[in-house]
Amino acid sequence: MPASDFFTESFRSRYAEEALALGRFNLALFGKTGVGKSTLINAIFGSEVAETGIGRPVTQGSHLYLHTEGFLGLVDTKGLELGRDDKALLRDVDQMMKAGRKQELSEQVHVAWYCLRGLDRRFEDSEAEFIQHLHSVGLPVVVVLTQVPMRDGQYHPDAVELAHQIADRELPIVAGHPFLVQALRDQFTGQPSHGLMELLEATFQAAPEGVEGALTAAQQIDTARKARLAQAHVGAAVSAAAGAAAIPIPFSDAAVLVPIQLGMMARISQIYGIRVERAAMLALASSAAATAGGRALATNLLKFVPGAGSLVGGVVGAGVASGFTLAMGEAWLVVCQRAAAGRLPVVDGAIQSEALQALFREEFTKHLPKIRERR
Repeated sequence: MPASDFFTESFRSRYAEEALALGRFNLALFGKTGVGKSTLINAIFGSEVAETGIGRPVTQGSHLYLHTEGFLGLVDTKGLELGRDDKALLRDVDQMMKAGRKQELSEQVHVAWYCLRGLDRRFEDSEAEFIQHLHSVGLPVVVVLTQVPMRDGQYHPDAVELAHQIADRELPIVAGHPFLVQALRDQFTGQPSHGLMELLEATFQAAPEGVEGALTAAQQIDTARKARLAQAHVGAAVSAAAGAAAIPIPFSDAAVLVPIQLGMMARISQIYGIRVERAAMLALASSAAATAGGRALATNLLKFVPGAGSLVGGVVGAGVASGFTLAMGEAWLVVCQRAAAGRLPVVDGAIQSEALQALFREEFTKHLPKIRERR
């Protein structure tokens, strides 16, 4: 098998393993027709999510359906309407939550968004009872007022009044108050969207431990959170490389180092929403850039390792291994960030391999001096 094919298959394998470890964040959506649930989901999680179809019923005979896209699962109602079929919906919720207790974390429902139009002016007792019930079965509830106009930094007074009405009921909702949002830029007034980051932060706070990584990967608006999680995985890989001690270099020959670095690269690509085929192609081109200079780089680095002397046998110490992994991780992070932002060099619709390798090699070399600090 050609080396490139072996690398690609190895990357795909690690990608699948890392995806399984990352799991899935499952969000339940409740609200009457027309409140803008799909628009809100698209604004935070990306435009493809709302187009994934009806999904599968969460339990036999249920009117709650789970559809998945990447690291996000959405539970939505089909065929029943809040305010008209509340008893049937609550029965389905009870069955869903009971079934979830017997399943692994990625199959459970983690948070609910209860959505109302911000200008509806009225919050009914039946809605309060519905929210109370969701809380009673162990489902954290974030109340969202959608389509809320804002002008000069001030929310529409009708939405503010509705928010006060809900808060005064002292319901068991996240933060104790609704979140006022506008998912899209107002085409009439030109006012930008607002409230999305606050809603996302509340969702993170409500989500159980163990799904933060999946939620970070699924959401598309908090790039700083993505970067922090990616940096944490680079750090973990650096520690693992150091712990492995005597590591062969360069990258293409590093039997022990390769699985560590492939896992790191796979997880970072998932955090930035890069699908496996594209991620494998980018990783192959990037690793080729490192390998091309690998032997020369490693030879120069050996002087930082006491007693190493030369590259005989291709074995160096933990300091070089961890530094090499750090440089790989930092360079790969830049590639993934630019890929996610659509800023990689493209010619006739295809990524320009030479320019990509030059980018990776530049970032890779930029971080190599840090190896001196890891003697």
